[in-house]
Amino acid sequence: MNFALILFLLVIATGIVWSVDHFWARKKRPAGTPDPWWVEYGGSFFPVILAVFVLRSFLFEPFKIPSGSMIPTLLIGDFILVNKFTYGIRLPVINKKIIEMNAPERGDVMVFRYPPDPSLDYIKRVVGLPGDKIKYRNKKLTINDKEIVQTKVEDYLDRERLFYTPRFSEKLGLVDHDILIEPESPSYVNAFASFPHRENCIYNSDGVTCTVPPGHYFVMGDNRDNSQDSRFWGFVPDENLVGRAFFIWFNFSDLKRVGAFN
Repeated sequence: MNFALILFLLVIATGIVWSVDHFWARKKRPAGTPDPWWVEYGGSFFPVILAVFVLRSFLFEPFKIPSGSMIPTLLIGDFILVNKFTYGIRLPVINKKIIEMNAPERGDVMVFRYPPDPSLDYIKRVVGLPGDKIKYRNKKLTINDKEIVQTKVEDYLDRERLFYTPRFSEKLGLVDHDILIEPESPSYVNAFASFPHRENCIYNSDGVTCTVPPGHYFVMGDNRDNSQDSRFWGFVPDENLVGRAFFIWFNFSDLKRVGAFN
């Protein structure tokens, strides 16, 4: 469901009702005549829908985390806010950038339209910037021939499955974050047969090496062995960017998570 398109159509419809009534129909009605129901509702909803549309399209948009690919940073059921303007001002619905702002930085948690199916929104961490050489082999991440240090910390407890997973601390750019790695999971990546710029990637039994093309980004989930990401389906083009996730505003199962993450 394209919620942005629905909101846009509602803004247009209620705006027409409000404008026709405000500038023409109201003057034609006899004094004391109550507004027709469609005018009363349309006129009342217009400013509210307009405010929601502007807020959601240009400033902040809420998202709910649907999967565990970003554990331990984000959990299933977290409601997050996404900064819509940090990567540039875009026209709603068509997602056309009209004002340049900041580019994604390594370590950002980014929401984007899933390249194989742009009707879906995905969330992952930015690992590779345009021109970077990304190597993920034998569970080790190397960026431009520099291995990223993984420091062992306390294991992560999945409270639903009562299962511990090895947890490591990692730093990408200026961002310190935790990742999960399951030693028993294979290093092999079952990549899509075809995706744009697939020739930039080399796969073998140990993992994958990719060179990020201009205007694209390489993203990965923090739950490294349980994430479908750029290792599998390729790069995220700039036109698919939605915004940077920065705040958890609610979680029905754990209120202590409210305000976490930045």
